[in-house]
Amino acid sequence: MLEAIRNAAQGIVGKAIMTVVMGLIIVSFVIWGVGDMLRGFTASTVASVGGAKISAQEYHVAYDRMIQQYQRRLRRPFTNEEARQIGLDRSVLQQLLSEAAVDEEARKLGLNLSDDALREIITSNPDFRDKSGAFDPARFADALRNMDLTERGFVSELRQQALRQFIVAALTTGIAAPKAEVTAEADYEGQTRSVDYFLLPAAAAGEIAAPSDEALKTFFNDRKSSYRAPEFRAMDVLALEPETIANPAEVSDADAEAAYAKIAGKDPRFGAPEKRDLQQILYPNEADASAAEAKLKAGASFDDLVKERGLKPEDTDLGETTKDAMLDKAEADAVFALPQGGVSEVLKSQFGPVIVRVKGITPSTMKPFAEVADEVKRQVSASRAGDKIQALHDKIEDLRVSGKSLIEAAKAVGLTGQSIDAVDAQGLDPKGAPVNLADKAELLRAAFASDVGLDEAPINTKDGGFVWFDITKVDPAHDLTFEEAKPEVEKQWRAEEVDKALAGKADDLVKQIKAGGSIADLAKSVGAEAKSAQDVHRAEQTSLPEAVVAAIFREPADGAGSSATPDGRVVFKITADKTPPVDFADARVKAMASQLDSATRESLLDQYVEALRRTLGVVVHPEVLQSAEGS
Repeated sequence: MLEAIRNAAQGIVGKAIMTVVMGLIIVSFVIWGVGDMLRGFTASTVASVGGAKISAQEYHVAYDRMIQQYQRRLRRPFTNEEARQIGLDRSVLQQLLSEAAVDEEARKLGLNLSDDALREIITSNPDFRDKSGAFDPARFADALRNMDLTERGFVSELRQQALRQFIVAALTTGIAAPKAEVTAEADYEGQTRSVDYFLLPAAAAGEIAAPSDEALKTFFNDRKSSYRAPEFRAMDVLALEPETIANPAEVSDADAEAAYAKIAGKDPRFGAPEKRDLQQILYPNEADASAAEAKLKAGASFDDLVKERGLKPEDTDLGETTKDAMLDKAEADAVFALPQGGVSEVLKSQFGPVIVRVKGITPSTMKPFAEVADEVKRQVSASRAGDKIQALHDKIEDLRVSGKSLIEAAKAVGLTGQSIDAVDAQGLDPKGAPVNLADKAELLRAAFASDVGLDEAPINTKDGGFVWFDITKVDPAHDLTFEEAKPEVEKQWRAEEVDKALAGKADDLVKQIKAGGSIADLAKSVGAEAKSAQDVHRAEQTSLPEAVVAAIFREPADGAGSSATPDGRVVFKITADKTPPVDFADARVKAMASQLDSATRESLLDQYVEALRRTLGVVVHPEVLQSAEGS
């Protein structure tokens, strides 16, 4: 076309016509403005860090990827508005700015990566290799399609990532948390306290006089915003899962026995596998472990080795474990071959060389096949239901397209739908009782993102099934009136009055304890039972409620106090406070130190990137950013 225009313009008539045309274009510029003619050709840089620029396209791709990740995670549409509400737009921009700052620094430092090195990185990636271990171009091409990248774009991104890693490695290699920090954290986590305590029951508050309506209304008005009825939704649900269409009669005894042999010991419905109560001594190196093993062979006992290491018996306890729960397979095989009381040779574990003793053995309690045959057959039948489920799925979809309701479609294929009158986002009905729903968490998340009349795609369940739903009614959340909330108001008012009364009595008892009173005597005086709790840790689950444990560690080492619980108020006296010396060879201390090391490196990297951004200078163009977001 351009060639034709050029030829036509060569003659006198052609030149005259082109003069008129160009004149009209110039006039249009004057009338409409150049800006309108060039609309859409605006600057395409969202932000820059020094000389590194982030294009609108680059930002849009990164932002869109994050949106898609949220959609896959939530299994529903995830809008721009929702993304902005949680700050996803700002998060993506900050990530790109940080990467651009490091890229600019890499450019200034003259860092580069050869094509051969990049080729080696790509071909050595296990995700791009076939079963024989050779690089598979087809897998590489599939991966590029899944990432929505060209080969050139992928190589460019990989080069940038590799150069960033060089800088990160140079900054963080060898960086570890200060030993003083590890020691302080280990002391904090290792500290234990023992207490004597008793429960002051709610009945100890005495008779609480019935409140007047005025008192309840005042209580209600002071907390009015907390009395709200949640949004409820009515919906029809149809679940199509392997268990729904399982037919045990189709499974032979031979197939069921073969399946039982595979799942025996792993499925709690068929009994519990063998457990072993273990003790373990961890050694810092092979030499020390071998020396200890030689002492065992010379007649020393496991307890002798424990004392020699300066450990207490409880320091070696691993507790009960099954064979499958042990991380190191070779260690598990060796330990579960020992008799009760048996001591192993030196074994390799993920934390270093160990010697293990079997304190006790709890035998397997597996049910015989004859007792569980029907359940095994049902499980096998359910695992074979894939083709049937897909066929039923297609029939249900066809029926829905033809105008059938979900309940009608279910009936037509021999299934039973479920009509829910009202359920809130937590899965409770208006009386607070849980509603039985298939794939409950995913279904509620999708249902409360939908609306009446919307034709939603079914939810894919983890076992290969489907769950359809139709929203039939929405009752919005609303503030409760005093009359609607009155039963709950009175309940909360009474609980608060009881707590006040108990707190007053507990304060008096604590004063008596601090003055030298005996926990046993004071417990007896209020009709309670005195108890003890030994070696209570801050973070570990104990027989004491979490709030009581927190209160115990807020008091001085020899202090006393009290804390509210659902059943009343616990009054306690601290009887012991211990912080064992830190053993840097201990597995838990090693794991904690590793976490602190990672946190230290991340903090250092954050400070480095922030300093780069300040030095290079950051410029953001809000108009281009909004356009790239699609807002």
